Amino acid sequence: MLSPILWAQEMGEIKAYRLKVNDSPVMDGRLDESFWKQVNTATSFRQQEPLEGQLATEQTAVQVAFDERNLYLGVRMYDSEPGNIKAYQRRRDADLATDDFFALILDTYDDQRSAFYFETNPLGMMGDGILRTGQGAQINRDWNGIWRVWVSRDEKGWIAEFRIPFMTLNFNPNNETWGINFLRTIRRKNEITLWEGYRRNQGIERPQDAGKLTGLSQINQGLGLEAIPYAIASRSQTRIDPETPVRQESTFNAGGELNYNINPNLKAGITINTDFAEAEVDDRQVNLTRFPILLPERRDFFLQGANVFQFAPSSNPNPYFSRRIGLQDGRTIPINYGGRLIGRINNTDIGMIHVKTGEARELPGENFTVARVLQNISSESTVGAIYTRRETAGDSLPVRETFGADISLSTSKFLGNKNFQFETFFVGHTPSFFNDSSSLMDRSVRGFRFNFPNQPWDAHVSYREFGIQYNPAVGFVPRVGFRRLQPTITYNPLMEKSKILREISWEYDFEYLMMMNWEPATVNHEIRVLGLRFESGDILNFSALHNYEFLDYTFDILRDGTYLIPEGRYQNRGYSIEAISAPFRKIGGSATWTNIGFWTGRQSNLEADIFMRPIVGLNMTLSYIYSKVDLEQGNFKTHLLRLNSSYDFSPWVSINFNIQYDNVTKRLGTNSRFIWIINPGNTLFIVHNHNWQRFMDRLRPMEIQSTIKLAYTFRF
Repeated sequence: MLSPILWAQEMGEIKAYRLKVNDSPVMDGRLDESFWKQVNTATSFRQQEPLEGQLATEQTAVQVAFDERNLYLGVRMYDSEPGNIKAYQRRRDADLATDDFFALILDTYDDQRSAFYFETNPLGMMGDGILRTGQGAQINRDWNGIWRVWVSRDEKGWIAEFRIPFMTLNFNPNNETWGINFLRTIRRKNEITLWEGYRRNQGIERPQDAGKLTGLSQINQGLGLEAIPYAIASRSQTRIDPETPVRQESTFNAGGELNYNINPNLKAGITINTDFAEAEVDDRQVNLTRFPILLPERRDFFLQGANVFQFAPSSNPNPYFSRRIGLQDGRTIPINYGGRLIGRINNTDIGMIHVKTGEARELPGENFTVARVLQNISSESTVGAIYTRRETAGDSLPVRETFGADISLSTSKFLGNKNFQFETFFVGHTPSFFNDSSSLMDRSVRGFRFNFPNQPWDAHVSYREFGIQYNPAVGFVPRVGFRRLQPTITYNPLMEKSKILREISWEYDFEYLMMMNWEPATVNHEIRVLGLRFESGDILNFSALHNYEFLDYTFDILRDGTYLIPEGRYQNRGYSIEAISAPFRKIGGSATWTNIGFWTGRQSNLEADIFMRPIVGLNMTLSYIYSKVDLEQGNFKTHLLRLNSSYDFSPWVSINFNIQYDNVTKRLGTNSRFIWIINPGNTLFIVHNHNWQRFMDRLRPMEIQSTIKLAYTFRF
């Protein structure tokens, strides 16, 4: 039962309480200061699942207060069975599908388009991100803001107390109303509850369905100046092959960032002598396709404000891909300096980046410039433009430029209360090399997409064309020279009367890809014959597959000349079975078995992940990807093994260990990282990498590198 001091506001609105001079919040995860009795409360959370619209079985009460510099939230999670609360994760930004957790969004512009995201669990884990609405919208969890949360437990459940500095946020100081929403999960019941936007076609990631936070006034960010110097020491031992001597090198370096809030809407930053040695290593891949694989960005400088630079994300023209800057074939290129401007002017979002790289491994220094503008129109829509420039010293064509425009039209009131979206885009670039005689149509992409993201029906249809010479200088494109039509429809009703099944689903995904002369090149049919999601949280999916490929050149599968697939037309049929266990268990995982025709033969593929969390703070995931390929040209098997393990002593101190091996490159690699967050924004990293290469019957060490980095944040 809710405490009688709590008052639930109606109409999805809560007024923030301004702390008085004698109000002294003690940040300890306990809401026993006297001023909390005067603060309005948001309650009456409703279920998104399992019973849409019903009151939550365990209620939540949220209070919001503020002073000149900080926003405070006091959150009481009532629980009738406090001994059964699920909590495993401590590490920052860990996946909380395992735990009970509380999350909130702050739409600081109250424009229903973008928001800051924060989350925690009963162990005080801190997760955050930024999001922007639109097709393919999702939370960018790589953004790390400076804030704190404190938690406690008692016989009534658990409590979280947030302190979010206004300097961490961008906002309009003249607007006293923000969008706000709250989500809570009760993991043992697989129950998802929200304050507002609780329908299945809504949710925490949709600020257009959020409530309102009112009463904010006279808030500021201080001087808005932030300095983040760093110092780094590194020692490495490398060799080209087993016969060459080891090359040893010790280095010391320093650099940093300087950020300044020009106003609460607009932040400028510069970086000097940038180093990303603390970034996580990429997950290794065994690529049996004809096309390169896109790997995610992990470097903090390029992740800040990354949602502004998204361009038609569901269609993937990728005119800007930040890993083209400062990385070459997986190896780092020094960044001498860079500048960044992110924020909003009136009703227009802007993002600008300029980076100067140095010379490395016979590669010349380069200048990279990226600019993005998004103009908000109507209540949920945008029109935007993007520009990139790459200048290479000494090249026969020293400057390559890319330009594009996109329109996203969205409404959450289609047919009353349904979501509907339309997206269209065009991207083109200047010639890619000296005497390039291709036309603009050859060097461009264009397309459109209709999206109906609702429940239980979810559907979209998209069409796009990629010119035969499309190659943006600061972008990523795996395949060119095609026209592609792709409709998908999904039906997944909830089984509200069943005590075993939560949801049944069916899906048809069709891809019709043609060459520019309209001749079919790839045709894929994927039918989810049956999908089962159980009340326990376990999932089973059964799918039928059909694939047609026209190959117009000889394809070398392993890139070593051993398995050459001749030109021709190939028809393939198969099936896949997927099983996923409920994530809150101490031992579980997922496995997908696929059996399908593969060029001149057949491929069997197993992708399996097994997680183990025997004690709180210890998380281990063993991943195994296996392929057995039988062809007319011969047979082979590939194995990729990956172990990710971590022990989190607290949300501030953790040790992570990553080991990877595959039998194609025959490389064994380990990555060990010790992270100590002294205070939010002040972090010590100790990183050790050790790589071996198999020669004949032995693994031989090829690279050893140890790095210590200290980054400290000063705010004024």
